[in-house]
Amino acid sequence: MSEPFTIRHEKDFEKNGKWSLVRRSLDLNAFGMNMATLQPGETIVEHDETERNQEEVFIILNGTATMIINGEEHEAPEGTYIRVSPEPKRNLANNGTTPVKILIVSAPCSSGYVPMEWA
Repeated sequence: MSEPFTIRHEKDFEKNGKWSLVRRSLDLNAFGMNMATLQPGETIVEHDETERNQEEVFIILNGTATMIINGEEHEAPEGTYIRVSPEPKRNLANNGTTPVKILIVSAPCSSGYVPMEWA
């Protein structure tokens, strides 16, 4: 059984290349969460989440990224939140000259989440 809470600084997250494994480092079990730092010219792999039926949210923490959804480019400056349903093909690129840090949060559409009435 995991502890009732986990506190970690991002410098202490387990790493895998450009990825910081937030989910694993925090021992999350209800949803996915990972962070990547893309250097100029780097991208994440184009993919969809149909097989896992997951909705994803991409949060641009630093820099300006280009979000590509079904081949259509969308500029995404720092502070941008992008929700993508399972079906569209998506990837994210750093077409700029400075690093881009992104946080990706995901969960199955069938997770059973029930929003609070006020939110």
